[in-house]
Amino acid sequence: MSYNHILKKINQVFNFEKAESYKLSPEMELYTAVCTMALQPKFYETPMEQVERIAKLVTMVDHMFVAKLAIYARKEMYLRSVPLLLVVELAKIHKGDDLVSRTVEQVVMRADEIMELLMCYQWRNPQKGEKKLCKLSHQIQIGLQKAFNKFDEYEFGKYNSNNLEVKLRDALFIVHPKAKDNEQQKIFNKITWKTLKTPYTWETELSAIGQHKYTDKESKDNAFKEKWEELIQSGRLGYMALLRNLRNILNVNVDDECINIVTKQLTDPNEVLRAKQFPFRYLSAYKELKNVRSFNTPALLTALEKAVNTCAEKITGFSNKTRVMISCDMSGSMVQPISLQSKMHYYEVGIMLAMLLKNRCDKVITGIFGDEWKVINLPQENILSNTCETIQRIGEVGFNTYGCKPIDWLIKEKIVVDKVMFFTDCQFWGDDEFGKHFINFWNTYKKISPNAHLYLFDLAGYGYSPIRIPRQDVTLIAGWSDRIFEMMDCIENGEDIINRDIKCGVQF
Repeated sequence: MSYNHILKKINQVFNFEKAESYKLSPEMELYTAVCTMALQPKFYETPMEQVERIAKLVTMVDHMFVAKLAIYARKEMYLRSVPLLLVVELAKIHKGDDLVSRTVEQVVMRADEIMELLMCYQWRNPQKGEKKLCKLSHQIQIGLQKAFNKFDEYEFGKYNSNNLEVKLRDALFIVHPKAKDNEQQKIFNKITWKTLKTPYTWETELSAIGQHKYTDKESKDNAFKEKWEELIQSGRLGYMALLRNLRNILNVNVDDECINIVTKQLTDPNEVLRAKQFPFRYLSAYKELKNVRSFNTPALLTALEKAVNTCAEKITGFSNKTRVMISCDMSGSMVQPISLQSKMHYYEVGIMLAMLLKNRCDKVITGIFGDEWKVINLPQENILSNTCETIQRIGEVGFNTYGCKPIDWLIKEKIVVDKVMFFTDCQFWGDDEFGKHFINFWNTYKKISPNAHLYLFDLAGYGYSPIRIPRQDVTLIAGWSDRIFEMMDCIENGEDIINRDIKCGVQF
């Protein structure tokens, strides 16, 4: 027996499907886990298992990497909860300088994240007695003091809730921020004396309407119609609020002028880019609207298509000669909601991202896989309708995860492509009916297409890969944001995802 064989046996790992797999480096595993985490149950992991795995990984990597990953996750991947967890875990182990406080200052971008960070700290550092935050990390306190200086009365008032375990007033007394000027001191005084103004938001306005007593349903419906028209015309309805409430807006029959305002806001390229919405948010809105019976439904569906097309236009790296194959995982583990509150599933997130990518490719083969691989031919345009049509094919290819099937098809058909894209949770079954592993199929295909590059878009972050990473012709990218496609540029330029986008791409 050779030493090489012995070492392979020692280092051999198996994924959740008991298939031979490859463990990612601690940095790559932490990156994938963070960029796909929503503190919700996954098919193979509970929320606490995810948290404990991330906490362990934080102790295994460079502290600066953790800090920059937290900032990257918040600013580039639009995540809120997991960056706070990274900061809390980092504060346990990092001593000697202000790295933690500088990270806190950048990660906290909304007023409610002050309280969220304190609640996360309390949860991960349990203490006995009434004063559960009396031993708050000094560096987190300093970072939160600076964060307090970012916000005005409107922002504090918007998130001043009595339903939180740590309230805004509690946070003020725990953190002891120093006001930057007299005006801010007045705001801090209002927090102390509970006299902050209730801000004008769509939630507070609609809540007030709902608390009124009406003589009949028609009066109530008219009141909501007038309030929605006022909110739309005021220009104070944010982009995400608009996406979440399109169905409600149609159901109250707002006038045509308001519909025009809504469609203009939805399709404004500057608004789309500034909103930084996950692509699946548009899909969720689209699905909600499809069955609404209104003369204005087609106009809003068209507006959503235009908005998503703006997101797709940012994707580069595909010339009219680039040949691409896109494979969407439709296995059982992908048929899992991304959160308990969401109707969106992992496979739907993957298909949505795949259709964004397809929109930018002139030469593309798109398909779905499970037990089998099936090519799905769709038009180039209409990203959202293509996504919905593909979603409806669930079950057509079975619910196992034979990632080898798309590659095997390329081999048998002798089709040469430049880029092979998998949108998956990377929990491939190890063998096909011939007893061959995924890596064998890829190596065989490379003889047909030597320049082909494999991209694994990891949507779940379990820490495994069906092929060894790093490898020059294979790249693993994690996340649910269209930001993942910008990472491909650095790959084409010979850079590393971790080094370029996290270590170098985030500046303090």
